[in-house]
Amino acid sequence: MELLHPKHWRSAKGFANGVAAQGRLVFVAGQVGWNADQQFASDDFVAQVEQALGNIKEVLAQAGAFPEHLTRLTWYVTDKGEYIARLKEVGQAYRRVIGRHFPAMTLVQVVGLLEERAKVEIEATAVIPTT
Repeated sequence: MELLHPKHWRSAKGFANGVAAQGRLVFVAGQVGWNADQQFASDDFVAQVEQALGNIKEVLAQAGAFPEHLTRLTWYVTDKGEYIARLKEVGQAYRRVIGRHFPAMTLVQVVGLLEERAKVEIEATAVIPTT
């Protein structure tokens, strides 16, 4: 995997501007902050982020992939203000689940998500290198 960052650009913090990779593609549907029983344990934004990331990690494992194989994350949030206000806590939750691997990321504020209690939904793309 190769991180793509033009030399004359300011450093990206917490994400990559681009990623190039070869291998088996893994696409993970948008994951919300509920558990394996599709129950929300919390309405707290950061708790839902951590659960959604954990769900992504579990789906990746089904393909034999790990967080370091992530090439892209797309985040959909219902309140970008809450995301910004709690960015430090979001970063801590991210590192607890994903570690210090930062793929290309996009964040979009949306009017709502399909699951009424969901405050965040994250979809992922990973590439498992061919050996």
